[in-house]
Amino acid sequence: MSKNVLILPGDGIGPEIVAQAVRVLEQVNQTHSLNISHESALVGGAAYDETGSPLPESTLEKAKAADAILLGAVGGPKWDGLDMAVRPEKGLLGLRSNLELFANLRPAILYPQLAEASSLKPEIVAGLDILIVRELTGGIYFGQPRGIRTLENGEREGFNTYVYSESEIRRIAHSAFEAARQRNKRVCSIDKSNVLEVTVLWKEIMEEVAKEYPDVELSHMLVDNAAMQLVRAPKQFDVMVTGNMFGDILSDAAAMLTGSIGMLPSASLNAKGQGMYEPCHGSAPDIAGQGIANPLATILSVAMMLRYSFGAREVGAKEAAAAIEAAVSRVLDLGLRTSDIASEGCTTVSTQAMGDAVLAELQKS
Repeated sequence: MSKNVLILPGDGIGPEIVAQAVRVLEQVNQTHSLNISHESALVGGAAYDETGSPLPESTLEKAKAADAILLGAVGGPKWDGLDMAVRPEKGLLGLRSNLELFANLRPAILYPQLAEASSLKPEIVAGLDILIVRELTGGIYFGQPRGIRTLENGEREGFNTYVYSESEIRRIAHSAFEAARQRNKRVCSIDKSNVLEVTVLWKEIMEEVAKEYPDVELSHMLVDNAAMQLVRAPKQFDVMVTGNMFGDILSDAAAMLTGSIGMLPSASLNAKGQGMYEPCHGSAPDIAGQGIANPLATILSVAMMLRYSFGAREVGAKEAAAAIEAAVSRVLDLGLRTSDIASEGCTTVSTQAMGDAVLAELQKS
């Protein structure tokens, strides 16, 4: 039976990088007989410009019917003046909430070829391989009540609600422990339980779920210390699990340890295994249309898609994912770099040329 992927190029550099990732998907679809079809739709600022909504109903319906979604990026200064309800980012949040994509997996892996591009000393980051599991549909980003109100004295006050239910914590905990079983069997839960009651509950539930995984070691760390430890000694971590806001911040910090956020894919999964896959970086409107954006994170997102959404059901999907990752590594071995990861002695190439190089390596294998 054919599997369908919904392609959402989005805004900024999204269409440029997604175009290269789609070429890679089409290549492995052919060579590994995956029987995957794809169609495209609008989301974010591009959707607002066309329809007046950052998440048109037609896009949402296609997303619900798809087996997986490949997203570029949303947002940009062009839409900064819009009301919050129709900002491009609402399209992304709407997809996450409507599809119940609660588990965000963000690997931070340092390719040995890029050790010099990291902002930290090579000896600190060499061999880095962290997986951050971020709860994606709860916490302060979705909690109610929220808004801006005027007090009796005339002063304005902004407010948001940080809330997590036991079931929300429990299901992300299972995602983290299951992921750890496929890695080095260590989970570090990140909270702020010394001052936030909601994370006191988070910590308690993590301890309860850990009893179901006696083969996995659980530790706890306060978020401020975790931020410091990511810079001081990042290789101490295997799987980090945390809430929406903390995960948003820590995953971007971890990304820069790898030399460029342009190298890092991500997956957002629901309980059925349906996933939305996207690069960790944003829409980079300052370089949009220049043909210099790094497509490798989006290409690697295709590999994650094949592994997590199709790997358990489709013969050849995991092998195709591994082939993509190996092709990316070989391209880096050749010394090809986009400008964000450029270094002395390497050849700086365009977005298109990087896609061409990955395709060439795939065709050799």
